[in-house]
Amino acid sequence: MGQTPAQLESVCVFCGSSDAADPGLLTDAATLGRDLAATNLLLIYGGGGVGLMGACAVAAHEAGGRVLGVIPHFLKERERRLDVVETIVVSSMHERKQIMFERSDAFVVLPGGIGTLEEVVELLSWRRLDLHAKPVVFYNPDGFWEPLFQLFQHTVDQRLTPASFMESWTSVDRIEAVIPALKGVADCGAATSPTTAGMT
Repeated sequence: MGQTPAQLESVCVFCGSSDAADPGLLTDAATLGRDLAATNLLLIYGGGGVGLMGACAVAAHEAGGRVLGVIPHFLKERERRLDVVETIVVSSMHERKQIMFERSDAFVVLPGGIGTLEEVVELLSWRRLDLHAKPVVFYNPDGFWEPLFQLFQHTVDQRLTPASFMESWTSVDRIEAVIPALKGVADCGAATSPTTAGMT
């Protein structure tokens, strides 16, 4: 379980589900969806049609890409399940995250709220425990994720987290850099520094 995927075929995208998000972020999410379709990468996401996740999934689908949604039954209405893409309906959030993790070769973290934070902290915690070595790329426009990275560094500074943890992900500040960063990590078999990869 702790091995890096031999081949990059599927990418899970964690991101916000709010339609009130900055229009620029919605545009970026759609760009990523089209880029995933163009590179024949299966998009795995939370199954809804709202916010950044909806923008990403709709754009991937409309560009001819493969899309798999995973959504709990109780969120089908609230997050407006996308019926035009293949969707697995599950009974709980835990089951949703487990399926998304198991079926994904890599992960992209777009801007999001508390739900996205919960997902990515669990993902990185599993990385810290050597339960996986799958690439993780943050899209970090205008330093969106810097407060989180600083919190991680604080736990390192307090000797509560090993310094090597800070190499568990890559951060890029251009949406077009996300897929090259994913492929670069997968090709080399290890994550690169969050402060150097794909930055302008």
